[in-house]
Amino acid sequence: MLPSILLSLREGMEAALMIGIILSALHKTQRDDLRPSVGAGAVAAFIFSALAAVGLDLLGAELEGQSELIFEGLSMLLAAALLTWMIFWMGNQSRALKTALENRVQNALRNAGGPALFLLVFVTVVREGIELAVYLYATRLTSGAALTLSGAAVGLISAGLLGWLVFSSARRLNLRQFFQVTNLLLMFFGAGLVAQGVGALSTAGWIPAMIAHLWNTNSLLSDQSLPGQVMKTLFGYDGSPSLIEAISYVVYFASLGLVFRILRLRGSSQTETA
Repeated sequence: MLPSILLSLREGMEAALMIGIILSALHKTQRDDLRPSVGAGAVAAFIFSALAAVGLDLLGAELEGQSELIFEGLSMLLAAALLTWMIFWMGNQSRALKTALENRVQNALRNAGGPALFLLVFVTVVREGIELAVYLYATRLTSGAALTLSGAAVGLISAGLLGWLVFSSARRLNLRQFFQVTNLLLMFFGAGLVAQGVGALSTAGWIPAMIAHLWNTNSLLSDQSLPGQVMKTLFGYDGSPSLIEAISYVVYFASLGLVFRILRLRGSSQTETA
């Protein structure tokens, strides 16, 4: 449940912030009459994303045996890739996001008004929704449908309330700190998805396990117990992982560290040049 809350909160918060920026741009230009187009675009994006999530779940349910393992493994790896991309994209684009969205609103108002604004909101929100659908499907594979759906509901409702707080209240959240904390948690979740995805592909025979059981800590913390299940869904804990799963977990974090190092050095060089 915790991973689905975290993922839904993060994606929902991003969507809420984008909608809030668009509504603020309309208010600045005295075009509050187009607010219904914003609401319609957001609702349409939500419905489309929900249908995509249902379709993804039905597709997985139709598969059995090796095909199911392959589909689940690839879904987890895809979710991890999208998750990692989201972390870096938000970090690079967050400063210019407000200006970019305001410019798009202005272009929409100049071109076709309500219909163009509807399309802008739909495309902006549906991207977050499709990403969330993939994440939740990967989460469901480890924590079950009921916990995933209830967690998603809690996360989305919380995101809506936090978004309203940011744009409608005198109080302000520390968004930078919010995204930094969630980024850290999502990195661990992404590493777990990579390891579990590789494990599923290894079971299907696509990837060699190398060593089937590298260690066994189930006597200390069983991955079938409630605490173990929480650790498994949130951090990818496995009481008896294969060597290839352990390697993939470490390689994921090493790759993140390398990319962060490159981005930091690039940012430092650009600052010195300026």
